[in-house]
Amino acid sequence: MTPTQRTLSLLATTVAFLTLPLLSSAQGKGSDKRPRVEIRTELGTMVVELYNETPQHRDNFLKLVKEHTYDSLLWHRVIPQFMIQGGDPTSKHAKPGEPLGMGGPGYTVPAEFNKSFIHKKGALSAARQGDQVNPTKSSSGSQFYIVQGKSWQAAEIDMLVKRKQMMNPAGDYSYTPEQVATYTSVGGTPHLDGDYTVFGEVVQGLEVVDKIAAVQCGQGDRPVQDVHMWMRIVK
Repeated sequence: MTPTQRTLSLLATTVAFLTLPLLSSAQGKGSDKRPRVEIRTELGTMVVELYNETPQHRDNFLKLVKEHTYDSLLWHRVIPQFMIQGGDPTSKHAKPGEPLGMGGPGYTVPAEFNKSFIHKKGALSAARQGDQVNPTKSSSGSQFYIVQGKSWQAAEIDMLVKRKQMMNPAGDYSYTPEQVATYTSVGGTPHLDGDYTVFGEVVQGLEVVDKIAAVQCGQGDRPVQDVHMWMRIVK
């Protein structure tokens, strides 16, 4: 599988195949209260908020958290200025240097793309297999990533949009002025928009993403010193 399924092997090759002040939750607000999940690591604790507008991804993530599926798994793929990835069940007892990223729960989740949700810094998104074997862009049942990304110039965003529209004239890759401002100020990975489902965002502990992204990595972008995760649902 890819992003490192090789599940997010993603942009390393192709787009085939993520306490500072809270990030704004303004994009795509739903009418219901959004569930939150605490993610503890050796480098600090984050809280992610799940979007009600992506109900299948929300419910699947909460199910796995309740079942303690994510507890003691590794952040098995880390690329600075891009993303941190975890959720491979085989990483729980992985030996040092063992290749990771192929594991999953044995099912996928249908894509739930929503133009209101972009790959800004702190975005919680689902990893998936590449387009060649996964033309519907369905998500991994367990692997996910949190975006670190980088800041972009408005001209770069405009060029990216034009390039995507040339590749797929029927697609709508436009951004609102607010979304462009987010990418130029907060940063992110806009080249992933419309290809991977964004289903939540970090609302507390964004600095932990930076700490994990800064660790030394070896082969396969796996951290040399293991970084684990433990999750629980918070009110």
